[in-house]
Amino acid sequence: MSALFPAHLDLEEEEDLEVFSKKTSLTDGGPNSPSSMMNQYRLEAEEEEEEKEEKELFVTVDHPESHVTAIETFITYRVLTKTTRSDFDCSEFEVRRRYQDFLWLRSRLEENHPTLIVHPLPEKFVMKGMVERFNEDFIETRRRALQRFLSKISEHPLLSCSPHLKIFLTTQDLQSHKKQAPGFLTRVGETVRAVAHSVRGVRSRPEEFTLMQEYVEQFSSKISSVDKVTQRIIREQREYVDEMKQYSPPYSQWGGMEEALQLPLQEVAGCVQRCSTETQLQLQHLSTVLLPALHEYMLCADTLKAVMRRRDNIQAEYEARREAMEKRGDQEGEEVQALQEKVEVCNSSLQVDWSRWRSSMRTDLKTALLSTAESNLQHYEKCLAVWETFLLSQREEGSEQKEEEAP
Repeated sequence: MSALFPAHLDLEEEEDLEVFSKKTSLTDGGPNSPSSMMNQYRLEAEEEEEEKEEKELFVTVDHPESHVTAIETFITYRVLTKTTRSDFDCSEFEVRRRYQDFLWLRSRLEENHPTLIVHPLPEKFVMKGMVERFNEDFIETRRRALQRFLSKISEHPLLSCSPHLKIFLTTQDLQSHKKQAPGFLTRVGETVRAVAHSVRGVRSRPEEFTLMQEYVEQFSSKISSVDKVTQRIIREQREYVDEMKQYSPPYSQWGGMEEALQLPLQEVAGCVQRCSTETQLQLQHLSTVLLPALHEYMLCADTLKAVMRRRDNIQAEYEARREAMEKRGDQEGEEVQALQEKVEVCNSSLQVDWSRWRSSMRTDLKTALLSTAESNLQHYEKCLAVWETFLLSQREEGSEQKEEEAP
């Protein structure tokens, strides 16, 4: 087996998936207590900020604008780039891009780097039942996802040097560059060949890529389940908040009818209202922090599956050409040798990118989960304080009444 194909990959599956199943104690004051965990989280965040200061390419997606034409309505975003790299003509560039332009960039990156993990874009259409298309929530959710996409690309050691990324960031009009993309017949031919190689399959896939594929399948299943349940929780939380808003007024109205119960009923109404506000803030955090992170990596799982298929197709093409030459009794020609080198380069690049992706995935999901844990803790502490204050006031009032009634 080639040196590029070690006997096995250290996938560290249990460590990767511990974010979904690991049980930690949140009640004591030890290393797993909320305060200790959040302090560690902040330290790690500070280290990440220090690393960002060393970057040479900073890209920001902001200022969305709506455009209405006779045939379509679409949103464009400002893409602001600041760089210290010498291969750029200036240190700052500003262009406007729409979603289709981001699709063009990602497509070019995948064509030129078939076994690199190109970060996914948000879906063309919004998740069903979450937000409506082109409202403020949808536009902001998409802007953040597009920002994440460009941040991941600009931080990648190879993709950040792509000429297509440079064109995307610096050229005002992309149309002339889009026309240079492969034609329809070329794309159809490539698709047919890919399907043929996929049907044929690979004869001897290296073990580490088989393990990698098994891991991706398990990861995809787990994170899809968590994503689906999180979406359901958010829908139910929205319904709960709506019910809470309807729950408070009757207590206030009731208090106007019962003079002896007026004060406690009004205080209950206030408690319900404050808890409703806190629940709404917790819901906002779930919708803007946890769910986007889960959904992003659910899309990453689909990306990984596509990368694995492309790797297999490249190896299948090499094996088919080599077998055809062996049947003819010919020696390996330059074409077969070139394909062999392509397989080795693709395998090597995927191995490196795989390790890089796992590290990034762990950091991103850990950050989202710890942030959500802190948000939940603050939510429950504030709601608990609201009801404890109510109980304390009622006990004090009861003590005062007993003193007044005493002879």
